[in-house]
Amino acid sequence: MSQSSSVPAEDRLDFKRILPIFAIVFVDLMGLTITIPFITYYAASFGADAVLIGLLQMAYPLMQFIGAPILGDLSQKYGRKPILIVSQIGTFAGFILLAFANSLWLLFLARLIDGFTGGNISTAQAAITDSTTPRTRTQALGLIGAAFGLGFILGPVISGIALNMSGNDYRVPSLIAAGFSLLALTLTTFIFKETLPPEARGTLSVPDKKISRLSRMIRAAQHPAVGVLLVLIFAQQLIFGGFERVISLFLLNRLGMSAANNAFIFLFVGIIAVLVQGVFVGKWSRRLGERKLIFLGMALLGVGLLLMAFTPPQAVSWYDRSELISELSAKEGTASIDLDTFTLPDGENKGWLGIGWLLVSLVPISVGGSVLQPSINSLITRRVEPVEVGAILGISAAFLSAANTLAPVISGVIFQLGGATMPFLLGGVAMVILLFVAQRQLVPNPRDSIVLEGAVSAVH
Repeated sequence: MSQSSSVPAEDRLDFKRILPIFAIVFVDLMGLTITIPFITYYAASFGADAVLIGLLQMAYPLMQFIGAPILGDLSQKYGRKPILIVSQIGTFAGFILLAFANSLWLLFLARLIDGFTGGNISTAQAAITDSTTPRTRTQALGLIGAAFGLGFILGPVISGIALNMSGNDYRVPSLIAAGFSLLALTLTTFIFKETLPPEARGTLSVPDKKISRLSRMIRAAQHPAVGVLLVLIFAQQLIFGGFERVISLFLLNRLGMSAANNAFIFLFVGIIAVLVQGVFVGKWSRRLGERKLIFLGMALLGVGLLLMAFTPPQAVSWYDRSELISELSAKEGTASIDLDTFTLPDGENKGWLGIGWLLVSLVPISVGGSVLQPSINSLITRRVEPVEVGAILGISAAFLSAANTLAPVISGVIFQLGGATMPFLLGGVAMVILLFVAQRQLVPNPRDSIVLEGAVSAVH
């Protein structure tokens, strides 16, 4: 008898139903990640300073935060497929607008549209829930996590290649992103089968609708067992998200790196993140336990940020100042980069020390940032009753979304007022202080080891 036939039907994942959803999420995410390496440079070419760039980067997560519950509710009323189709049409339109934007306000409009329709990830997750049993749901959601990981690796690669081949024309990767969005739309229209039957639509009852999401977050933060963990997941994402949002500006000011170079820095970070989350974090968690792993992640992230703050101001060996200024000069008579805000290297001091130091500092940052979120969420699930897990993870996601919304503006203001290194210096110091506070506040809980033993025994 084969191993698959010996597994009960309710324990077997139906890959034929899941793979179209996986493909849709992966292709959709590719469109998003392609834009990450150059969007900062695109805004700078229209004269945006660090604060405006922070606001632009805030537009996507803010609208996603607003759009996700709206699209989720609509998908419950009208079905998953029509909402996915409509949202992907919006995403496609956002990328086309991004490609042909000739002013800063059009960049903002493109990101606002893309952010709102990007809230369709909640609809995709609902389709996963429709297509799985409680026993197979974790495996299916793990595949969605794998789609995210692959997207964050391949997106920057495609962006870097496109920018190199086009002479750093930001329209080219934008159009490629639109192409991936169109492909996702095609897959949804012709391959994806509706997962929510008509008789199940409009039946979702959201408890306590009168209580706002903010009120629920405040109430959850006061939870005696997990409140400190929720505050911690917000704080670490605020710091790590700030690093993600201003690293492009830092590379521009400190090392004179172009958008194409920037793409491969994001690839470097993405590979480390995927390796840590896909291979090592489970092993480290079993060996250390989530609580110690959280402390380790915080220490690594703090040290890495402090190291990055002291990156030597040495331009990369291939740096050409006039070429970089030409790349950042907006077309069609619009404003161009503000050289008072973005002080580029003069080109007299070029070499490998700066980029080498940067890559070394990125290792602890990437490892620390990669272990924190899954470790904190895992410990949260251990400290609540099984029936509370779904709700508390939803609150945790809300804290992450809030941090991702605030991080770009806060880091942009710090960059504007304090200079290129200040966001990393303050972030590193804040993380070290947060580590000492967490060691005092995040005390061991009897449920940690009890649930851990149960989980281990279940695996074996």
